[in-house]
Amino acid sequence: MSHPPGPWGPQQQPYQDPYGQQPYEDPYGQQPSQDGHRQQSYAEQYGPYPHPQQPHPEPYAADESVTASVPPPAQEPPARRPRTEPLASAQEPRGKRHALRRDPRAHWLVLLLTLVVAATALTFAGYGRHEIAPTAAPEPAGACPAAPDEIRDGGPVVRVDPTGTHSAAPRSGAVALTYDGGPSPDWTPRLLDVLKAEGAKATFFVTGSDAAAHPELVRRIVAEGHEIGSHTYTDADLAQVSDTRAGLELSLTQNALAGTAGIGTRLLRPPHTGDVAALCDAQWQAGRRAAESGYLLVAADDSVRQFSGSPEAVRQTERLLAQGGSTEYTTVGIALGLSDTTYTVSTAAEWKGAAFVLAQTFSRGFADAMTWLMALAGLITAVRLVMLFGVARLHVRRVRARRRRGAPRLPPVTDPVSVIVPAYNEEAGIEGTIRSLLASTHEYVQIVVVDDGSSDRTFEIAESIEDPRVMVVRQPNAGKAAALNTGLAWAHFDIIVMIDGDTVFEPDAVRKLIQPLADPRVGAVSGNTKVGNRTGVLGRWQHLEYVIGFNLDRRMYDVLECMPTVPGAIGAFRREALVGVGGVSEDTLAEDTDLTMALCRAGWRVVYEESAIAWTEAPSTVKQLWKQRYRWCYGTLQAMWKHRRAVVERGQSGKLGRRGLTYLLLFQTVLPLLAPLVDVFAVYGLLFQDAGQAAGVWVGFTAVQVATAVYALRLDKERFEPLWTLPLQIFLYRQLMYLVVVQSVVTALLGSRLRWHRMQRTGTAAETLERAAG
Repeated sequence: MSHPPGPWGPQQQPYQDPYGQQPYEDPYGQQPSQDGHRQQSYAEQYGPYPHPQQPHPEPYAADESVTASVPPPAQEPPARRPRTEPLASAQEPRGKRHALRRDPRAHWLVLLLTLVVAATALTFAGYGRHEIAPTAAPEPAGACPAAPDEIRDGGPVVRVDPTGTHSAAPRSGAVALTYDGGPSPDWTPRLLDVLKAEGAKATFFVTGSDAAAHPELVRRIVAEGHEIGSHTYTDADLAQVSDTRAGLELSLTQNALAGTAGIGTRLLRPPHTGDVAALCDAQWQAGRRAAESGYLLVAADDSVRQFSGSPEAVRQTERLLAQGGSTEYTTVGIALGLSDTTYTVSTAAEWKGAAFVLAQTFSRGFADAMTWLMALAGLITAVRLVMLFGVARLHVRRVRARRRRGAPRLPPVTDPVSVIVPAYNEEAGIEGTIRSLLASTHEYVQIVVVDDGSSDRTFEIAESIEDPRVMVVRQPNAGKAAALNTGLAWAHFDIIVMIDGDTVFEPDAVRKLIQPLADPRVGAVSGNTKVGNRTGVLGRWQHLEYVIGFNLDRRMYDVLECMPTVPGAIGAFRREALVGVGGVSEDTLAEDTDLTMALCRAGWRVVYEESAIAWTEAPSTVKQLWKQRYRWCYGTLQAMWKHRRAVVERGQSGKLGRRGLTYLLLFQTVLPLLAPLVDVFAVYGLLFQDAGQAAGVWVGFTAVQVATAVYALRLDKERFEPLWTLPLQIFLYRQLMYLVVVQSVVTALLGSRLRWHRMQRTGTAAETLERAAG
């Protein structure tokens, strides 16, 4: 490989970097300026720079000053710098702290079981509320085929036994009072009061779903000497349903009665049954099948008075009983002289019924809770979107105000920068990463590549790049945090930039990234990360996620001064701030989030610089995406728990805790955990409730998401082409991210540890930047 021209090569000319940017001035020479006067050398401005011929200095110890002197350069730099051997001081893996356990698996069965239980509860509640398979209104009495004459001409109470069909009527002077439906708090207590005051008794044909919902009313009916009959479980027209459904309606009602009052009943009034003389044949056939199983069918006539359960029925009863006379108003059983119309069930049947009532109570409560949760989630999401829009707009105004001509500005930051590149098996992209840094328009950049025990050619490729600004350090595999700390020990300057081994910087990224550090209150700066490999659907989804979710959120965090994460792909730090928090902690898997939160708690401001752009390679397969997001989410949960005391602290730490941590807890943990249940409820609403309303809500939600995406893409100066994948992202990609949160929370609760997951790199981020530059 030929060496670049310069004072150490055959030609005394500045080195023109391969990206066609500004010429690289020799850091050891004294190149003349264009007007002929000698420029001040790098060594005169910033002190000696480590020369490739000299051994690299030992890394700074934890208690040593970061301004330790470095050996001066030799007179004749060699063509190649020596290979740096593995560091004896590199940290070994902490086996106890990060003990690996098998990832939990049984929780997926638990999640599946939870979703099944949720779907069952919603189905049960919807069935009891007539939302699932409701029956239509029956045909009018005169428009349907009539029942047999012997039935219509007989009494209102019909019994079927092996000897035939028998009709009966109340004895003379007795009138049976019957009420259909309920019990209901709206009218049943008042009716019972009226009956008690007049000394009358009645038969209540209750629906099983209402009986289970109001067990105290069923018990009161029985305790005051009234009679209970069945009106099916959901008030379903037995003439319109199958035999199986009819049997289910009757058995569920018996379970409800057993669980609420410990009784069973032999009385049945099929819904929509009125006067026996107007009985339709379809209703009779359905009732006959029930009567063959032991029920007494109760219709109506002058001797069996029928009321539809309602407040109006209470008023009609008051008027009827106020007439006085010798008529005895009583139950069907007493009027017919029957003593076995209701019976006490066995203990086992009572327990079974109690479990049934409890299940219905839970299912209805769950359905009601999901309704409120849907409304609350929609409200919170809408508030979040409005806040993102408003705060992002405020952020844009602030940025434009700073750039406006004549606005007060801080002096530009031109200090030298040390860039730390931790790398583990990054042979596909490490060269593109280093060369993009060498093409930086910032004048003084030291690049420290820390090979974290790679098993591929990462070290050899990095070592082969012959540029004195590049230092390659090798250590046994110890994790990303340890690699960053090793790089920090070898870094020579007070401004530190940390990037990932697959990230490609734009030429002006370093220069723009460090400018906010002109403010002495700022301890760290987050750059703008973009997805390089965005050609496929998965890449487009991640591209939208980066632009909408990450970068739009960072604008909000910047304005609210609660930035929780400086991404590992592009971030700038003051060495003073890093040393003050003890370097990069190995306590969590999200070392970037942990570090950022630690800086905020130490009182430093963390800001966002949208113009500093870096291109990263996103996972190209679902498996790789799962591993990456699993590590991110799990590490974020660890960091949130570690820094939980920030919620009650003051100053910059309190802003992080009460704003940043609350936001992360609500929108990145709680809502994603509940999202599978919300989706089940949404599907239920689409299938069994108002489908038009459910579809309208989804269309509205998608429209809001699209509007948010358009705004975010516009702010980031991105094309709108990926928007066509957004509806699919809502259906598929979002569900995957929700499952990642579920997996992460379960892993955290079980105390399991994860490895530093990495994905298979292809080097497409560098190709994307080259295409953009071309």
